[in-house]
Amino acid sequence: MAAIPDIDTHKIYLGPEVPKTDASIATLKGDRPFDGTLAVCGPTFMGAHTPIAKGVLNVAAPGLGGFVPILPTRAVDVEGDVGILGKGPIAVNVLGNTVNTGNVLINGTLHVNGFASWTSSIVATTKLFRVSHPNIDGHYLQHGCLEGPEHAIYVRGRVSLDGIIELPDYWQNFVDKESITVTLTPIGAFQELFVDRIEYGKRVYVRNQAGGKIDAYYQVHAERIDVKKITVEGVKGDANDLYVGDTMKKEEEEDDHAQYRTTDI
Repeated sequence: MAAIPDIDTHKIYLGPEVPKTDASIATLKGDRPFDGTLAVCGPTFMGAHTPIAKGVLNVAAPGLGGFVPILPTRAVDVEGDVGILGKGPIAVNVLGNTVNTGNVLINGTLHVNGFASWTSSIVATTKLFRVSHPNIDGHYLQHGCLEGPEHAIYVRGRVSLDGIIELPDYWQNFVDKESITVTLTPIGAFQELFVDRIEYGKRVYVRNQAGGKIDAYYQVHAERIDVKKITVEGVKGDANDLYVGDTMKKEEEEDDHAQYRTTDI
C-alpha cells in the first residue's frame, strides 16, 4: 500500500458526495471552515472497539497497533466541559464505578438501587422512609423522621428490680455526658419514680420515692460529641449553612449555554 502524505487542509470530509451530508457546513470561521475541521458521516471506530457500531462514535482502550495510553484502561479523556443533550430515555449509561470530585446538581429525581453512604451530613427539607405496606397489598407506608436542634442518639428498654439502667459502653467517648436525659413511664400502676443519679455516663440509677417496686419503660437521650453542634438559625450562605443548592443554581444560571444542556458529567 502506498504511503499517504500528511493532509494539510481546513476540512476533511468523509461521506458520500451525493447527497452530501456534511453536518458541519454551518460551522465557519468567516467564510470558510475552521482549520482542522473533521466531518464524518458514518460510524467512527477508535481503539480496540468491538466491530459492531454501538454508537456513532465507538471508542475503546487499549488502542490498536500496540498503542497503550498512560492510563491503560482510559478510552476517553476530556479536558473541558461536556454537554449532553439526551435523545432517548437514558442520556448517560455507566457500567462500573464512577468518581466525582466537586459538587453535583441534579434537577430531577435521584433513584438509587442499592446502598447510599455519606461521610458528612445530609441536608434536606424533610427525611422519610417508604416501604411496601406490611398488611395491604399494592399499598405503601411512609414515615417521616423526628427532628430536633441537635445530633442526638437514644436507647430505650425496661428497668425493674434494682432500678439500674446500663448505658452502652460506646457512649463513653461518643456523647456529651452532661446532655443525658431520662424519660420514665411506670408500668401497671403509678410509681413515684425519679432519677437518683447518672454515674459517669455509664449507668442511670432510678429510685421510687415511696419505697415501692420499680417497673418502668425508659428512654435515654444524649447529644453526640463526634460532630459539630447544629446552628439552628443563621443567615443563608454563612459559614454554618451546609446547603449548597443556592450557590450551584446561581452558577448554572450564569452558564450561557445552560439551556442546551440536560446532563453534565
